[in-house]
Amino acid sequence: MAKKPEKTNYKVVAENRRARYDYAIEDDLEVGIVLMGSEVKSLRVGQSNIADSYASVDDGELWLTNAYIAPYDRAMFTHEERRKRKLLCSKREVAKLWNATKREGMTLVPLVMYFNDRGLVKLKIATAKGKKNHDKRQTEAKRDWGRQKQRLLRHGD
Repeated sequence: MAKKPEKTNYKVVAENRRARYDYAIEDDLEVGIVLMGSEVKSLRVGQSNIADSYASVDDGELWLTNAYIAPYDRAMFTHEERRKRKLLCSKREVAKLWNATKREGMTLVPLVMYFNDRGLVKLKIATAKGKKNHDKRQTEAKRDWGRQKQRLLRHGD
């Protein structure tokens, strides 16, 4: 029996590319996000930025702070661009994240905001430790060596 082609509606809306450079990523988690209708419309157009944002645990709830979602032009009721947005995950996960941030001194960094296969907005957050300058240089040197190695293998020089 022939397999049906998969319909994947996975669409990346915003990506924090700087996070992997500035932080050593320990663990990541997919969470939902509470949005208004005009925010979802704006995300479908692709007008958002999570580069300067961070997540935190306040009063047993997970919040995304300083994420930018542009106002939607045709919306009757607009939203605040950089408001605090609630993130959805289980109480057990919130407790783990709280332990990581308060006891172990880690940071909750958003990596990617995307629409999943069902059309829901999801956010991938990571528990991370900040890198020092020498760690950043070491990562950059490793990346450069990988590029050079690929170039040499390709050209055979």
